[in-house]
Amino acid sequence: MSEICNYYELASVGATVRANLLKRSEADLSSFTEKVRPIIEAVRQEGDAALVRLARELDKANVTAASLKVSEQEFDAAFANVDAEVIEAIKFGIGNIRSFHEEQKPEPMWLKEIRPGAYAGDRWTPISSVALYVPRGKGAFPSVTMMTCVPAVVAGVPHISIVTPPTPDGSVDAATLVAARLAGVETVYKCGGAQAVAAVAYGTETVRPAIKIVGPGSPWVVAAKKLLADVIDTGLPAGPSEAIILADETIDGRLAALDLLIEAEHGPDSSAYLVTHSPEVAQAARAALPDHWSRMSEQRVNFSRTVLTGASGGIVLTPTLEESYRFVNDYAPEHLEILSTEPFRHLGSITQAAEILMGQHTPVTLGNFVLGPNAVLPTSRWARTYGPLSVTDFVKRSSIGYVTSSAYPELAKYARRLAKYEGFSAHENAISEVRDPLIR
Repeated sequence: MSEICNYYELASVGATVRANLLKRSEADLSSFTEKVRPIIEAVRQEGDAALVRLARELDKANVTAASLKVSEQEFDAAFANVDAEVIEAIKFGIGNIRSFHEEQKPEPMWLKEIRPGAYAGDRWTPISSVALYVPRGKGAFPSVTMMTCVPAVVAGVPHISIVTPPTPDGSVDAATLVAARLAGVETVYKCGGAQAVAAVAYGTETVRPAIKIVGPGSPWVVAAKKLLADVIDTGLPAGPSEAIILADETIDGRLAALDLLIEAEHGPDSSAYLVTHSPEVAQAARAALPDHWSRMSEQRVNFSRTVLTGASGGIVLTPTLEESYRFVNDYAPEHLEILSTEPFRHLGSITQAAEILMGQHTPVTLGNFVLGPNAVLPTSRWARTYGPLSVTDFVKRSSIGYVTSSAYPELAKYARRLAKYEGFSAHENAISEVRDPLIR
């Protein structure tokens, strides 16, 4: 291992080391679960009083029951306090995100004639309420506000709220409020962590309960979601950031190192790997890290260095390109960059990744902020079964069926045979001669 960055030669490490490389920081939530239980119970029993107390104890924030909900005046002040160029960037990003998600919106209803006179289809309607979790622990994230608000608004959810940790002075990050209003959401509550999940699950005097919560969060948030999964729909599993940079021999290793740091700087609980079968790329990337760090803030250097020298980060040198593909698919990353001058030649070999960004001009940064696809993504290998947050996370599907009098006899004949075989007499009777005189 290097003190600059972990360096693994996959051909020479054992199965145990390889398996450890696939683990995420929140793989074991047992210690968080026990700490979260009393927080959830306090919010359930005490409501606003618990949120105020926990904001002061855990967030060191000056919040009162009267200020738990962001006021219209606070929204107005946010626009006055955020630089015009940042507001312009938020508008630009929201425009692209909205354009992308409008294409995802399913048609309200479709019907197909399955047999002559027998119709079946789907109808899509928005869910009634959703809470959007916007983290703040290691920075401000108006981008998460954009990514969660826009698809919910496009879907037509009538009751949308944001929960986000307050700052020490009891306010909410100004750019987050700007992004919320520009996206079409103006209900924001000043609570974060496990207490926020509990608040929207049970409701309080101020916080309106929701039937679903989405958005990334710390292990505290992930643990709370697991404990409350029978009370509120917790959506796709979105924990601490993780990324793989897959680089082939056509890439400058210094570029691979530059992009390796993008998700690594989120926090010490992030995961980030450069995976390559090229020793030259691997060595050049490792050598370039100090130079890249020299242009970053001390906090972000510390975060990314902790990740790249810790249990969930570094450079992985594989013996072949096929082994690189296998490692990526086994890892099932949240973010995947394919760094290559011909990225599409690799795409067909990648089957497990939530987001795939192609080529030298598509770094994770663009996906996180302005490209359009959603950057709220499944973590902890859940990319094997979940996709990115989308409009369909905010709508529900109902099946529609309609059978005419001419189509009924044929369908009833075959359904009656199956009902009889399975032993359901009421099913059988409902499509027998008993029904015929009752139909008008």
